Amino acid sequence: MINQQTLQGNWNEIKGKLRSKWGSLTDDDVMVFNGNVDQLLGTIQRKTGEARESVEQFFEQLSCNGGSTIGRAGEAVRAYAQQAAETVQETSKQAAGSVRERYAEVKDMVQQRPAESLAVCFAAGLITGVVVTLLLRWR
Repeated sequence: MINQQTLQGNWNEIKGKLRSKWGSLTDDDVMVFNGNVDQLLGTIQRKTGEARESVEQFFEQLSCNGGSTIGRAGEAVRAYAQQAAETVQETSKQAAGSVRERYAEVKDMVQQRPAESLAVCFAAGLITGVVVTLLLRWR
């Protein structure tokens, strides 16, 4: 049997399905639910003439279908997360490979031209020091 929590959680969807199945139900009829499952079942029985078991079976089907919808949504989320994780992993591998290549190029350049490399590093450090000093004084 469907419970109050399931009904309240999916109420807008369930209202539409109730009205679709039993066209004789009015908006007022489905609004008297107020969290009371037995009251809702009684209203449906009274307005439609359906047996209680038939109404309960309809609600069981709703909750099974709702569960499978949630299951499908969960599967979709898991698949998306898996795809995102694979993409991140592949991108990080590519970035690591690129960093290794650039490191090797810089290492070769420093080995081939040590004096020029030292001069470039000294100049970069000097410029950085001047910029940081100016920024600290400007504050």
